[in-house]
Amino acid sequence: MHVEDEAYYEHEAFRPWRLMALAFKAQRRLHHDYPLWRDFLYEYEQGRLAIDVITGSELLRRWVDDPAATPADLEALACADESAWVAQRQSALLY
Repeated sequence: MHVEDEAYYEHEAFRPWRLMALAFKAQRRLHHDYPLWRDFLYEYEQGRLAIDVITGSELLRRWVDDPAATPADLEALACADESAWVAQRQSALLY
C-alpha cells in the first residue's frame, strides 16, 4: 500500500497498517463468516497463523475478530509498540 501522488502525500499522516486493519475489520463486520485468517503452514512457522507471524503478534487478529473493539482500541494498542520502536531506533539514525 502506497501513495503515488507526492503532492498529497504526508509521511507522518499516512498510516497504511491502520488502513489495512480497518479494511479487515470492515470485512469481518460485513461478512463475519468469511475466512480472513487461513490456517496453513506459513514459512518456517508451525502452530501460529500466518497473519500473526506477519504482524508480529495476535494483536491485529484479536482486534479484528472482537465485535466490540473500536478503532480507538486499536490505536491505543498500536501506540505503545510504535513509541517503543521510535525510542529503540533513535540510536541508529544517522541524520
